[in-house]
This record gives sequence, structure tokens and C-alpha cells, in this order.
Amino acid sequence: MGDLTGAEPPRFIETKDGRRLAVRFRGGHGPALLFLPGYASDMMGGKALALDGWAERTGHAMIRFDYSGTGESDGAFEEGTLARWRDDALAIVDACEGDLVVVGSSMGGWLMLLVALARPDRVRALVGIAAAPDFSDWGYSQDEKLALLREGRLEQPSPHGAPMVTTRGFWQSAEALRLLHGPIAFDGPVRLLHGEADADVPPWVAGRIAALVRSADVQTILVKDGDHRLSRPQDLALLERTVDVLMESL
Repeated sequence: MGDLTGAEPPRFIETKDGRRLAVRFRGGHGPALLFLPGYASDMMGGKALALDGWAERTGHAMIRFDYSGTGESDGAFEEGTLARWRDDALAIVDACEGDLVVVGSSMGGWLMLLVALARPDRVRALVGIAAAPDFSDWGYSQDEKLALLREGRLEQPSPHGAPMVTTRGFWQSAEALRLLHGPIAFDGPVRLLHGEADADVPPWVAGRIAALVRSADVQTILVKDGDHRLSRPQDLALLERTVDVLMESL
């Protein structure tokens, strides 16, 4: 692995169907951290950069990348689906060597679980930050789901900036990849950070993940005044401590 930070141009990895994904590898000892951003987010977000800073200070390997249609990767965002972005993550996994600790934020927490199921020989541990598996089910009202099917596109106001766009293709792909209906066959350590004041992903989702993951080494950490982003200085410090202790145990 090289040592490419946000100040330098990314490398590009091409997927089997020709999409070019922007990725930054930080060299160091393993297992490497692989960060999976949330919906419409990218590798330059606060949590990704905080973990990259932790990796630099501690000498750990770190991998950040942008899903197709986001950040510096090729493609159009509205052509993205959960299956496509899962495949993007797997392309990154397959392009590197060694064990991984996968950290997933919001939708990235759903992809984190899908990656662990698809590459059980590579993923040693998981860290979810407001992990949101199955949000295509519980995250939309019946009227919104019908509007998606009828119109093919749904725009919702977002407190974080531009309106949030969901396409029919994304929603249908996500519905086919739901996980919270049965056991999740992962046996490594799992850490789930979740804000009790999260207005986007209800805290019961973390409890449901913890109950369904097969591993006996699962810890759920609830932040009483934490919101969905968990990006305040104290939240980032908690994330770094959680990853630090987890890495020491592996």
C-alpha cells in the first residue's frame, strides 16, 4: 500500500464492468481499516478523515474510497444502487491484500454487513456508526414507497444540505438485500455506535443488529445526546478509542 492522503490525488481502481473508483491507501501494519461512507457521502467526510488521522498516528493501514457517482469516482449518483455500491466495496477489498476491519457509517453500515458476508475470510471485525441496514423498509412511509414506484424518484428535504434523492432502482435493489429478517453469519468482534437522539436511524436498529449477528463479541455503545452524524469532537474521539481498543484485541 502507498501513503496517499486527502492532499494528494487518489488512485483509481476499475471494476469488472468498467467503473473507475477513486481510492486512497495509507500504508501501515494490519489489519487495515476500510471505511464505507453513508448515502451521498464520500471519503472526505469528518469520520473518514478522523480515522485516517488515527491511522497515521498509530501506523495502521487505512483504505478510503468513493462509491461510483460520488466524490472523485466516475459515474452519475442517480445510477447508483445498493448492489452496485456493495460491488464497489468488494472491488476495493479484492484489489488489496490482508485482513480488514470494516467501519461503516449509516448506509455504509449496511454495506459493511454485506461485505462481511461476501468476504468472511478477509473481514476480522466490524464497527458500525449509526448503521442503517434495511432503511429501504423502515426509513420510508408507505406513501413514499408508492411514490417511488410510481414516479421512479423521490426528493426529501435534508437538514444536511441539498435535498436527498432516492431512485426506484436504488430502493428496489436495497429491498432485495435486506438483512434484519434472520441471523447474520459473522463471527468476529462487532462494535455499534449509535446516538440516542438520532432522528434518521432509530436506536432500535443497533439493538436488532446486535441480536441477529452470530458473533458473541458484540457491543452496542449508545451516546445519549448523539445525533445521526456522530461527528462532534467527542463523538470522533469515541470512534477513535473504540477502533484503538478493538485493534489491540485482534
